[in-house]
Amino acid sequence: MGTKNLLLACLCLCILISCGENKTTDAQGKKKMAVIISTLNNPWFVFLGERAAAKAEELGYEAKIFDSQNNTALEADHFDNVIVSGFDAILFNPTDADGSIVNVKKAKEVGIPVFCMDREINSLDAATSQILSDSYSGSVAVGAYFAQQLNKKGNYVELLGLVGDNNTWARSNGFHSVVDNYPDLKMVAQQNADFDRNKALEVMESILQANPDIQGVFCGNDAMAMGAYQALIGAGMADSVKVFGFDGADDVVGAIQEGKIAATGMQFPNVMAERAAIYADEYIKGKRDFAQKIPVAVELVTSKNVANYAAYGE
Repeated sequence: MGTKNLLLACLCLCILISCGENKTTDAQGKKKMAVIISTLNNPWFVFLGERAAAKAEELGYEAKIFDSQNNTALEADHFDNVIVSGFDAILFNPTDADGSIVNVKKAKEVGIPVFCMDREINSLDAATSQILSDSYSGSVAVGAYFAQQLNKKGNYVELLGLVGDNNTWARSNGFHSVVDNYPDLKMVAQQNADFDRNKALEVMESILQANPDIQGVFCGNDAMAMGAYQALIGAGMADSVKVFGFDGADDVVGAIQEGKIAATGMQFPNVMAERAAIYADEYIKGKRDFAQKIPVAVELVTSKNVANYAAYGE
């Protein structure tokens, strides 16, 4: 090859390399994390999603929050959108322990890691890791306090969350592992209110019409606890019935301080959100060894220690 041809070849090669580098930079730009949340109709999940997005941005990523509205079909649309939009990781709060598995596997098949927050899926090989509140142990503590406050006797109501969410049953089972040991504590009604304040209000109003003689209400989350309390106010029973929640939401922390709600199980969404973002960052940078399930402790909050807490465990 002549000198002229050699110089021309080198010039072309340099141009190709330069174009390739520019194309890669332009195509990738800032890496992205998607935050897919079961519902933004609940302040607790809004907090979880916002903290996950904030931590992702702090780590140098673009972050976008998606609201599944407790609908697995809408959740599936979000996953499709995230996949085609080139996101690098998904911080995920599932809508359904079984129904969400297919969406997580869809992301896994194209190499996008998924880190579950608070709610789990019933699979040990789909998500990269699941950072979960220890709902069972937390509800054991609430159940023990419930029995103590009712003097181990009386009629009570239980409001359940979403039937497809494992947290619903972990909290119910933890609660019953304690209260079922007291034969004089009698559950007169158990009904789901989907973790929703307005539905809890309606459900509780209906239950009170058939069961006016109750002394306690255990709710699977704080939104339902506030709905139940509102129904008790309407029935003129707020001073005689003790309400127990689970979450550590802002309004319930305030209500415990005011003596309106008896207790709640304080979760730590900020811990779960930040860990999910940090683990996703580590995955993107090459780490592959993550524990499948990582429990986050839940703490009992009552009038005696509520001064030590702020909303959402802060």
